[in-house]
Amino acid sequence: MLRIVLVRPGQTEYDFQGRIRSRLAVPLTEEGTRQASEMVQQLQALEIEAIYCGPCQSCQQTAEAFARALGKRIKQMDCLANLNAGLWQGKLITEVKQNQPTVYRLWQENPEAVCPPQGETLGEVRLRVQNALDKIWKKHQKGDGNVIVVAPEPLASIIRSEILQTDFGDLWQAERRCGWWELIQYEKNAVVSKV
Repeated sequence: MLRIVLVRPGQTEYDFQGRIRSRLAVPLTEEGTRQASEMVQQLQALEIEAIYCGPCQSCQQTAEAFARALGKRIKQMDCLANLNAGLWQGKLITEVKQNQPTVYRLWQENPEAVCPPQGETLGEVRLRVQNALDKIWKKHQKGDGNVIVVAPEPLASIIRSEILQTDFGDLWQAERRCGWWELIQYEKNAVVSKV
């Protein structure tokens, strides 16, 4: 069975400030670089077949830390681009909560019913995630190995939801998560569990 090491990139200034990063090019902070190095040390004993990441700068920097340590090349996948948050991009989460309390609450309780202004729906993101997972599965289905997927939040929560067939959880809280990983068993078309 394929195991996906789902890695959230290290901290950026936007994570520190509580801003919605979306697809903006935001580099890792010193703390984010430290977190990436720490994750590399934690995962160095795993035999990794491949490293996949989305196009955002913090994902690439985090993936590069793994690639250097593990002697692997990074496979960038555009379908692993973060959720397009439209006009929310760059705003403080507290700003959205204060200025659009109804939308904020709905995104918390039923995110699939909300489309960020000039952004994309979770349904659109789920299709991209399914496409990415299909490509990864086809490439690695014969093995019993581990692959790293570096994805920012909230995309990582959507990937997790697709694999485990669970709810997204609170995507506002997820937006603040960075610098950690989880190992998830993945078998296409099967309900699997977190390792």
